[in-house]
Amino acid sequence: MQEQEEDKRPDNVVFDEETNTYNAALMPYATNVGAPVITTPDTVTWKNVSIDKVNKQVKARYDELKAEYDALMEKFEYNNLIYSAKFNFEPIVGEIYHLYRDKNQQPFLSIIAPTQCNFDYVGSFRLNADKMWEVVE
Repeated sequence: MQEQEEDKRPDNVVFDEETNTYNAALMPYATNVGAPVITTPDTVTWKNVSIDKVNKQVKARYDELKAEYDALMEKFEYNNLIYSAKFNFEPIVGEIYHLYRDKNQQPFLSIIAPTQCNFDYVGSFRLNADKMWEVVE
């Protein structure tokens, strides 16, 4: 029993029994009472705050893209409607034209202003240099 007590070392001594050496200097962590305290950084809070920020940025960008898409689709629908409408003249770039519906609900383009007639008024549009129709308020 005395042999076991002699072989036993205190808990604060780092001894490798396989190699029969003291290896405190080789350990990746502090091995004595005077060593600085090892603390793990609180990354959970940082991750949660960062995830929240990223989610808000992604949502804001998504909302911007959705608004752009909706505006583009509205422009496409108006252009599609106007280009499929009946008209017997060549529209001039920069001029304002008025879109109406006839008795059969078919669209037609006219130079006559809505105040000068009683047609079923849809909207007023200007042809830009890119041959795209823009809504005139």
